[in-house]
Amino acid sequence: MSDTYDFEAPPWIDDVTRHPLVTPRVKEIATRLFARFASGEYPFGTRIPAERDLADAFGDSRATIRQALEFLATYGIVARRPGSGTFVSYQRKRSSHDSRDERTSSFLGVDQLAETASPFAMNIASSILAPEMTRLATIYMSARDVADLQNQLARLEAIVTESDTFAMLEEEFMMAIARGTHNSLITTMYAILHEVRRHPQWAAARQQALTPAKIKSIQLMFRSLYEAIERRNVETAVEIIKIYVANAHEDMIYES
Repeated sequence: MSDTYDFEAPPWIDDVTRHPLVTPRVKEIATRLFARFASGEYPFGTRIPAERDLADAFGDSRATIRQALEFLATYGIVARRPGSGTFVSYQRKRSSHDSRDERTSSFLGVDQLAETASPFAMNIASSILAPEMTRLATIYMSARDVADLQNQLARLEAIVTESDTFAMLEEEFMMAIARGTHNSLITTMYAILHEVRRHPQWAAARQQALTPAKIKSIQLMFRSLYEAIERRNVETAVEIIKIYVANAHEDMIYES
């Protein structure tokens, strides 16, 4: 497609306060990349091609491409994540007559969320959702729900060293609690977190953290959580899940 832009003008045209000193060629490449973001060729959250691929596409050096990407990052057009790549953080402006489908198209898919979310962002989401989810489940779980949770716990407690199997059962136990809320919105929101954690880059880090000692610790914690839910002890259940989320966050920080 053409690299000329008929959309919103690049922000550095009107805002020179953040303007770093770059060569005309660097600015030209940055402008051409911005045009692709503004046209929707690379929508918000997309990981753009690697520097070497962009260098081939623009017929220039990787050093020039790197400077262009850093120039874009200065204006918040892209986000550079070491080890993961460069992602589009620019969101196109939409007119008031855009359809609902167009407005919702900027939501990220699970793969994009897994690639762009940080351990900190994951912890914030979990620390907000998990305690309220547990509180509701403790109140509203039916006898059948509690029996299902007990079955999940029995499967989980049978694991000794198999970290991949344990990670799967750990999430299934938490999903059983989510379903126990009988709130489809909360269940769906937790399911999204569940799917992000199943992404290979997250799953590998989690499995690495699941040593036999860590597995035993979580088993004991989930046993206490189950017993609190069974007794309808909301306060205890919520406190246990807060400790679980905090420990999981420490594991991610340690492994990252």
